[in-house]
Amino acid sequence: MKRSRDLIISKILDICITGAHKTKIVYQANLNFRTVNPYLDLLTKNGMINAQKERNPVVYETTTKGLALLDNYKQIQGELSLSI
Repeated sequence: MKRSRDLIISKILDICITGAHKTKIVYQANLNFRTVNPYLDLLTKNGMINAQKERNPVVYETTTKGLALLDNYKQIQGELSLSI
């Protein structure tokens, strides 16, 4: 079954809470290196994650804006699962 874009984004935000390299994100989110790049670009451009490029390899961390989005997503998912 194909996962939704929202689910993948929430998973990436969750993985990056403590900081993560691209490899960790790929394996824990069950993506590949080709498909993870558009998600990382989207989240970085929208201020949901920070890419610390001065570190090698790059470390991605969830921002406070990303944490708020993740919290809202989890709350919505919780509400939807209660109503089914």
